[in-house]
Amino acid sequence: MTVKSLGNPFSSKTDLRHGQSCTCDTCKSSAEPVAQLMSSEEMLEQAVESAIVRSVFGQSDIGRRSFMGMVGGTTAAAALASVFPINEAKSAILDNLGPPEKTDLNIGFVPITCATPIIMAQPLGFYERYGLNAQVIKTAGWAVARDKSLSGEYDASHMLTPMPLAMTLGAGSIAEPYIMPAVENINGQAIVLSNEHMDKRDPAQWKGFTFGVPFEYSMHNFLLRYYVAEFGLDPDVDIQIRVVPPPEMVANLRAGNLDGYLSPDPFNQRAVFEGIGFIHILTKEIWEGHPCCAFAAPLSFATELPNTYGALLKSIIDATQYASNPDNRIEISEAIAPTNYLNQPVTVIQQVLTGTYADGLGEVQRVPDRIDFDPFPWHSMGVWILTQMKRWGYIEGDVDYKAVAEQVYLAADAKKVMEDLGYDAPDVTYKSHTIMGKTFDYNEPEAYVDSFAIKAD
Repeated sequence: MTVKSLGNPFSSKTDLRHGQSCTCDTCKSSAEPVAQLMSSEEMLEQAVESAIVRSVFGQSDIGRRSFMGMVGGTTAAAALASVFPINEAKSAILDNLGPPEKTDLNIGFVPITCATPIIMAQPLGFYERYGLNAQVIKTAGWAVARDKSLSGEYDASHMLTPMPLAMTLGAGSIAEPYIMPAVENINGQAIVLSNEHMDKRDPAQWKGFTFGVPFEYSMHNFLLRYYVAEFGLDPDVDIQIRVVPPPEMVANLRAGNLDGYLSPDPFNQRAVFEGIGFIHILTKEIWEGHPCCAFAAPLSFATELPNTYGALLKSIIDATQYASNPDNRIEISEAIAPTNYLNQPVTVIQQVLTGTYADGLGEVQRVPDRIDFDPFPWHSMGVWILTQMKRWGYIEGDVDYKAVAEQVYLAADAKKVMEDLGYDAPDVTYKSHTIMGKTFDYNEPEAYVDSFAIKAD
């Protein structure tokens, strides 16, 4: 697998494109998970068995290695199973039979409206409801969120839905098994253009434009690429796409560094509020109901702290369902506006969450589901994201699309918690999606990738 990077000209550190023959540690580590991918069940079993061995030998690495070396992993597991109910331990991961093992948690978030459930769960008491003292920590951008999560500084984090897939595969970072048990928001993004381009509403006129996206492994990047390609533009040749942290989008648009961006809100609406940009199209018009942001954590968080994981997932899903009710959006707007959260005018946030907004073209639009909140992580959404990673060269070689999606997107966990809390949950995890009039068949992902005339060489 090779790793593709957009680079960030606004950062002192510029990512490099890696060639197919690259032998750097990042590229070598990123190639391993594709060939050695384990199922969620196998990973959970391994984690539980590892925890049992640690409990037997304590912190003695020598003792553990000596025992495993003498009898072998399989024999060791069988021996431990004879005295410890491993299967029962695995099945109890989400039963939350006891209080959280750890109550003080650090949860990262990037200050955008997609993170609404994660943010509002603190001031509105959802974490406390489930016995947690969670601190939500404002994070400058997605590379920082990823790195702080990988380092263990964050117990869990607000992430973009492609990120845990990429992190599990080692694309753009070291390979580390990640789980995504809940989506945060659906829809909620837009393409904004500078007011200088009000006469260029046709994307075919965008050759030479420079666009910002918040991260390369983002729905923003993949939706922008899909959109311009449908109008005949090659996103790697005809336009420039730069990684710009969301809080810096408006300033770069004003300075002329960007012609436009596909960004999370409130920065689309903020450009209108500042009088420097207009909303070209909402992403819900590209793909109605598309996922964007999510709640994610290392797999080890769930296996080592199962009760804490269960309590945190309940907090997040409960808050997400609360945010899905339009009647609660005014209250939520006020709760997440302060400096330590979004640091935005309440008016701007309300325009996003209520869907009654000025479009920058002299009209007031009423789109109640401009942003919505649905926690269920459809496996078919994960498969689509992987097809776009393959289409644009972020991953290469054979990909078991469904295996990766099912390993990372924990639909079963979401369904269990949703039903435990009295919410409806789907009985299936795959469904068809329509993107700009083209139906995505999740059973034929490779054929879907091959069907596009414009894709990476």
